Amino acid sequence: MKKYVITLLLVVQNLAPALVNAQNGQSVMGKVTIKENEKTLSTQWQGKKIAFLGDSMTDPGNNATSVWYWQYLKELLGTDYCVYAKSGYQWDGIYKMADKLYSEKADSIDAIFIWAGTNDYNHNTPLGKFFTETTQKTNFNGQTVTRKHREPIFCDSTFCGRINKVMSFLKTHYGNKQIVIMTPIHRAFATFSQKNVQPDENYANDLGLYIDSYIEVLKQASDYWAVPLIDLHSISGLYPLNDSNVPYFHDSKTDRLHPNALGHYRLAKTIQYQLLALPSTF
Repeated sequence: MKKYVITLLLVVQNLAPALVNAQNGQSVMGKVTIKENEKTLSTQWQGKKIAFLGDSMTDPGNNATSVWYWQYLKELLGTDYCVYAKSGYQWDGIYKMADKLYSEKADSIDAIFIWAGTNDYNHNTPLGKFFTETTQKTNFNGQTVTRKHREPIFCDSTFCGRINKVMSFLKTHYGNKQIVIMTPIHRAFATFSQKNVQPDENYANDLGLYIDSYIEVLKQASDYWAVPLIDLHSISGLYPLNDSNVPYFHDSKTDRLHPNALGHYRLAKTIQYQLLALPSTF
């Protein structure tokens, strides 16, 4: 009898970090223990301080998880962090966070990561355009010619305009720092109150746009502003629309939008190996 009790205790102990409460669908997920062979220390990222700008996926006030990806990254890579994120923020809010970051930390950080865009989609932000286009005269090989000419649009009313504002600010104040854009992950159903019910990503927003359109804009922004992009939408493997991914998210019934501690571990592992191919500073 004692043997069976010991065996049962060992099984429960091993399963405890990944239990899902069958009664309410909520993931009961504690911190994943990082093994020594998972760590990639003594790289260009060790000891570097990263500022994370974002929405609820990054906000330490979000109660969907007990551990965030930026905490796992500290163990995996030896990085340090400061977090400027707020649930519900869109890219116009990211500008406020960037301004706050500079006023508080100035040049004391080594890299800046931005993870936002899912709320712009959910709140029906028009995509807009990155540039206005006119024709202007210019000198080409000693001759005056007329060419098409573009200038970036800076505004809060469109997704492109918001991104331009943030990236221009960061490039101006942190031109010698590594700046990384990360794309939103896939979205499944979530309900937080009677007036905050969010359909899954297979429903377009009020503008008839799917989240894919916002992902594509972020990829273009990476090109335009010459910053690396970590495409969590495609390479994280997180796909909450499938029941197999329920263990990675906060609640199978009410919140398949926010990753839990296991989901953040998977995100951190994905980011970890992307960063090994990037310089930490310049």
